[in-house]
Amino acid sequence: MVIAEDLAKEQKSISVAEFFEKNKHLLGFDSPTRGVITTVKEAVDNALDACEEAGVLPDIFVGVERREGGIFRITVEDNGPGIVPEQVPYVFGKLLYGSRFHQIRQSRGQQGIGISAAVLYAQLTTGRPTAVISRTGAGMPAHRFHLMIDTATNEPQVLLHRETEWDRLHGTRVEIEFSSTLAAKKRLMDYLRYTSVVNPHTRIMTDIDGETHVFDRVSDEVVPCPKPVDPHPHGIEIGTLKRMAAGDDVPLSTFLTARFSRVGNKTAAEILKRAGLDGEMKTGRLDADALKRLLDAMQETKVPPPSSSICLSAIGEDLIRQGLDREFMPDFVRARTRPAHVFAGHSFIVEAAIAYGGRLESEGQASLLRFANRVPLLYQQGACAITGCATGVNWKAYGLTQQGLPMGPLLILVHVASTNVPFTSESKDAVAAIPEIEREIVLALQDLGRDLKTYLSRRDRKRVQEDRARAICSIIPEISEKVAEIVDLPVPDTTPIEAKIMQKLVAKKRSDDGRVYIGVSNYTEKAAEITVCNISGDRAEDASQAPDFVEEYDSEFSKIWKCRIEPGATWEVSYTGGGGGTLDVRGVDDAAKAVIDLDHQ
Repeated sequence: MVIAEDLAKEQKSISVAEFFEKNKHLLGFDSPTRGVITTVKEAVDNALDACEEAGVLPDIFVGVERREGGIFRITVEDNGPGIVPEQVPYVFGKLLYGSRFHQIRQSRGQQGIGISAAVLYAQLTTGRPTAVISRTGAGMPAHRFHLMIDTATNEPQVLLHRETEWDRLHGTRVEIEFSSTLAAKKRLMDYLRYTSVVNPHTRIMTDIDGETHVFDRVSDEVVPCPKPVDPHPHGIEIGTLKRMAAGDDVPLSTFLTARFSRVGNKTAAEILKRAGLDGEMKTGRLDADALKRLLDAMQETKVPPPSSSICLSAIGEDLIRQGLDREFMPDFVRARTRPAHVFAGHSFIVEAAIAYGGRLESEGQASLLRFANRVPLLYQQGACAITGCATGVNWKAYGLTQQGLPMGPLLILVHVASTNVPFTSESKDAVAAIPEIEREIVLALQDLGRDLKTYLSRRDRKRVQEDRARAICSIIPEISEKVAEIVDLPVPDTTPIEAKIMQKLVAKKRSDDGRVYIGVSNYTEKAAEITVCNISGDRAEDASQAPDFVEEYDSEFSKIWKCRIEPGATWEVSYTGGGGGTLDVRGVDDAAKAVIDLDHQ
């Protein structure tokens, strides 16, 4: 008895903030290295959601500044609608406080944990408050807060609140300081790069430890914000049904049609008939047995799946391709958006893409990019259903070698958009193995695999054609020179002969005496609008025609020229350099062009 009484004295309740204070790993703060990435991720997710809800194109700044004593300041600033001053302390200083938890729609954040957990992590490691600036409109003052969290009560502590000057017309800025390292700097940049790929309407400007970069938007189209929908009968549980019924005091028929998605009068009548309940009975009078019969009838009745066009926001095949083209400039890229499906009453859409060649690493396994609701998943790849599906596909059937994932210069992208993504843990790093989702991922990847196999077969045939074209373009001029020397006549123009033989758009690259020469000849009967892409270690600052676009990536420069070539005409450019690298021409079918590198015969 004495022992039981002693044990009873030790029992006490704890707040959710106190719980997560001792279980930081559940939220992705299991190490100082990962803390930087998780903080940036949570702040950027909030910024993107806010901008979409306001219907504005996101302009986001991300800064990581090294300070004394191993302290880093993380700054994330956006141009969203801002937060009203009364709500700022609760959004950033109270865990499980948010507006989306009870909404059934696609959203990056839902529980109201992420950014407030970063505030908690900061005060645990440095004891310093988080600074927040918010402005809701051009005619409104900006407000600055310094906040901490009282872990015993899970309530915000406002250390400072005053109006301040800020150059943003509207938006939010958060500054969080904590002890960490930048050991995962590359992974942080990967997160921002991948975020820009699946959010092509976003511009992200970064200043990471003094190094700046801009991930510019490739689309000026504002993404429609998903709208909340009512719960679906097939996804409801007995506890939720009991709470909903107790909160209403309306006839059962009205309850079913008004509170559930895709339930009309006919479907409601069928559910009530199966349950043996009167449609005029008030929901407040339902006992446990009636609730159980009602739930069983709802599960057994055929109800159309939830409307995905309202509550989900797919990226789209074109925008996925554009995002991958900008960041990786692959030789081949295809994307698929599968039709919407449902699991446990929740709508979901699977999107997938495959990119091959270009900047992608040519050795080792393919890169696998995993996304959920437009958010990159960087950790726990082995525990993710997306990984299991990608490794489970027989890539050898599509012309690739395979050791788990396929081998070679390949990138696989999979995006799962859902009103309730089934994550394996609170840190939201991996998608759980739901059969309906796995089936859609596999079907999408198999479809893309067939496209890739077709491309690889055409590429092999094209290589044979280019070998022949290279021979023609190198041998015929040499023959003409020798013949002219023998007969003691001027060297004839062999262009008409090449044109008659080739009948294609022919691009040539050669290096001579410290200069690189690129020429594109149109031997077809139609004008061509093309993009010439040259990747090499040469910046081409003195190019005879300035590139329309230059970008540096891993000590190589991607140079792009856009031009129109009339039939029989030739476009040329030259610059100082050592040559090497690759040449590609886009805008015409592979069958109608030949790309020849005379330096690699």
